[in-house]
Amino acid sequence: MTIILGIESSCDETGVGIVRLDRDGGVELLADEVASSVDQHVRFGGVVPEIASRAHLEAMVPTMRRAFEVAGLGLSDVDAITVTCGPGLSGALLVGVSAAKAYAMSLGVPLYGANHLAGHVAADTLDHGPLPSPCLALLVSGGHSQLLRVDDLSGKITEIGSTIDDAAGEAYDKVARVIGLPYPGGPPIDKAAQRGNPKAIAFPRGLTGPRDAKYDFSFSGLKTSVARWVEARERDGEEIPVDDVCASFQEAVADVLTAKAVRAATELGIGTMVISGGVAANSRLKVLAAERCAAAGIELRVPRPRLCTDNGAMMAALGAHLVAAGVQPSSLDLSANPALPVSTVSV
Repeated sequence: MTIILGIESSCDETGVGIVRLDRDGGVELLADEVASSVDQHVRFGGVVPEIASRAHLEAMVPTMRRAFEVAGLGLSDVDAITVTCGPGLSGALLVGVSAAKAYAMSLGVPLYGANHLAGHVAADTLDHGPLPSPCLALLVSGGHSQLLRVDDLSGKITEIGSTIDDAAGEAYDKVARVIGLPYPGGPPIDKAAQRGNPKAIAFPRGLTGPRDAKYDFSFSGLKTSVARWVEARERDGEEIPVDDVCASFQEAVADVLTAKAVRAATELGIGTMVISGGVAANSRLKVLAAERCAAAGIELRVPRPRLCTDNGAMMAALGAHLVAAGVQPSSLDLSANPALPVSTVSV
């Protein structure tokens, strides 16, 4: 059996995960500890890179200690280390990469610098077992909205669609600011939307015309449309129906994401879809995806909410796939790459 330590620090959460890889390729999650600095960013309405980097420095060792306590293991039990080396915030990534290199060097174990986005897909294997090949991944988070064809988690992931402007999570944060809801915007909008009417306001569906890129996304126009709608009512002194705005906005996002994902899976002949990333925890997205996948005969897999957001467990799970596949470890001169493409699973 092989013990793999995973470290994640691409944005505002310091994650440490530990998994056990058995001889048959099975992966068992032993620990998943996360320290978030989100409260430090709330008053700015978004993540401040310098604050995030400092928070990672302060949280790394305590989070590491908690993870090993939960797992009932010690550092000497670690056989390999996987760390997010991109994409993400440069300073934040460097904290995690530096820590991983130090641990790998001191323990004399192999180091794997790996892709944050591939880690999100790998997180699903901790709940539902190995992914069929191929599968389609709909990755939706604060910084990414992508459709990925996954043939092999250890090295063959192809982007078939992406956002051309705001990611879905960014749109949630910006809309929340417009209507006076707290940051991050996903949870409060989701909660308010459940009280509202999703058909109350006909917000636009970006890039859904016959001549538009069929697998790409655009949420900037939707965000602007919500802002203009709210501003017009405020000028006229009208009360803003926050619940209806949230429900109508959320319906537009979920409609576009699920329609394009199901279309891609159908046209590419892929029978399994994974939804991952922080927005995968959204209630309407999950319900609509389940309905549309069932109608199209597509198996839908969504990790538990805790595994959807950034965490070290997903990087440990990805590391298990890299180790099992015999992928060459990274060298100790590994560096962070904020723009690492999803096609590069490990460096």
